[in-house]
Amino acid sequence: MNIFKVFLSIFLLSSLLSSAQDSNTQLLEKLESLEIQLDNLQHKFNKVNKQNEDLLWFEKVGDVAFVDKIYIPGPPASNIKSETHMSYGNPLKFWSYVFIPKIVEAHKKYPLMVLPHGGVHGDLTTYYTHIVRELMAQGYIVVAPEYRGSTGYGKSYYENIDYGGLENEDVFVARNHMVENYGIVDGSRVGIMGWSHGGMISLMNIFDHPQDYQAAFAGVPVSDLVSRMGYMDDDYRALYSADYHIGATAQENIEEYRRRSPAWNTHKMKNTPLLIHTNTNDDDVNVLEVEHLIKSLKADGKKFEYEIYQEIPGGHSFDRIDTKKANEIRLKIYQFLANELNPPFPIKNMKSLRKAAYRF
Repeated sequence: MNIFKVFLSIFLLSSLLSSAQDSNTQLLEKLESLEIQLDNLQHKFNKVNKQNEDLLWFEKVGDVAFVDKIYIPGPPASNIKSETHMSYGNPLKFWSYVFIPKIVEAHKKYPLMVLPHGGVHGDLTTYYTHIVRELMAQGYIVVAPEYRGSTGYGKSYYENIDYGGLENEDVFVARNHMVENYGIVDGSRVGIMGWSHGGMISLMNIFDHPQDYQAAFAGVPVSDLVSRMGYMDDDYRALYSADYHIGATAQENIEEYRRRSPAWNTHKMKNTPLLIHTNTNDDDVNVLEVEHLIKSLKADGKKFEYEIYQEIPGGHSFDRIDTKKANEIRLKIYQFLANELNPPFPIKNMKSLRKAAYRF
């Protein structure tokens, strides 16, 4: 149980015992005030946790990468509707991690990998340490945008979430910033890879900006928000129907949920080389979502590669964890991307992958 929920239960019980004579209205007012305080405390805790994660990145990959964090402007916030609001029309600024291999030479150009994180209100954590190390070893420059709605940047930024909407443009902005501002980035060799929500963003980026990516990988991608709302619980659905987000359920506005779903937008795909992976025992993104995506791509006559893995240990994380099987699958992903992006030091075998990620 979340520690703040425990505190909430304790405080609520205390309030009930000490305020037995209070009216129901007074108790509700106290409860509402307490919930607001705890919500604010949670966001403050998340900021501290994010700062710790930032330090951990230097510890985890600092031996092979120059680690930086840049602050850049994206499209205006989508949840500010009033023209009288002081922030109306202003760019929404966001942070992006930048990892540059220490093996780069300043006079050469290198491929760029865009790495959007997963999770509703997620953020990039050192869970991706070994993947970043593997990318560094190959000579990729990596940008990992903390797009709108990410956790660790305060309540206001958290509530600027636009799942399947302008977050996609934040990621595209990060891609463009790297190409335009880093002379060592080769703008003709840009890939995008992500898992889960990050896989969804990868798909939407190549659908909306097909000429700007030369390869893409989507692992266990969220693909169909309509079906997803059907099998997830009420707490999850509430993240989307919140007033500051979509503001309606899928039942109330099914077209809006379709608009944000890759499986309903496959007609937009052009010719970006694409690899899709899913796993039949995924306990987060049910395989039915990805099967819908695959069938839609086929129905639209699109060329792509995919693999539906059968009951691989790890479920949703099956190819991101540290098992031998996960490493073997990541090797296949890197080989697919390398065919299109031509990194200077492609990983060709398991021995090289293990040395890159684990040192031994």
